[in-house]
Amino acid sequence: MTIIFTIIAVLAALYLLALMPRMCHKPDKTPFQGVLYAHRGLHDNRGDAPENSMKAFEKAVEGGYGIELDVQLSKDKVPVIFHDFTLERVCGREGKVCDYTYEELNKFSLYGTEEKIPKLEDFLKMVDGRVPLIVELKVEWTDISVCPLADGILSGYHGAYCIESFNPLALIWYRKNRNNIMRGQLSDAFLQEEGLKGLLYFVLEHMLLNFMTKPDFIAYNHKYYWTLSRQICKKLYRNLAVAWTIKSQKELDARRKDFDLFIFDSFIPEE
Repeated sequence: MTIIFTIIAVLAALYLLALMPRMCHKPDKTPFQGVLYAHRGLHDNRGDAPENSMKAFEKAVEGGYGIELDVQLSKDKVPVIFHDFTLERVCGREGKVCDYTYEELNKFSLYGTEEKIPKLEDFLKMVDGRVPLIVELKVEWTDISVCPLADGILSGYHGAYCIESFNPLALIWYRKNRNNIMRGQLSDAFLQEEGLKGLLYFVLEHMLLNFMTKPDFIAYNHKYYWTLSRQICKKLYRNLAVAWTIKSQKELDARRKDFDLFIFDSFIPEE
């Protein structure tokens, strides 16, 4: 019996160590607090300000909201703002963003509007530090080339921004090369929400690579707020907790006690 208890204690200790986020020398989180974050801008995919468009971003800035956006690379290695790896849903085109140069991407429209796929550089010039930014780096499998290229642009930006990614490799790059920048681990209940299987998705769902990535915040699907690993990060380690994606005032009010920051879309939050 003693051996069993010892094994359980060791496994519990290893679990807590694997889950441990950054505990010291943390970046200042103050610029990001007290603000709601418009998911891909204050967008309406049925109107003239679709997701991740300059018009949606301008509307978010005018409304005083922070902005969550997605960055990946074109074929000629230009950091552009676009969520999906493929173009079909938003642009009605075949292939991936990385299959086209920026000049070619600029010929495509977002949801049939006059809006185009923005360059990260142009977006930052427009925002000009007026609201804080959560920059999601889109890393498909092991190609992390977006990290140094996006960072080369972001490092010259004087406004408040942090980075996040579903892929732990992006956070590892930032820990090694830009440890002063606040970084967040995006996660989800992959085994339940997406129906994915395997050890990799178990590890990602429970954020068991935090000991390598040392995130400053966890951004989690708000529907699974009760996930044990997420709660340990927030309540035991006092890690900043970010909720995605809140889609109604009812959801926002229900989750206020469980998260610190909120990414929203599909409604205008009440003050």
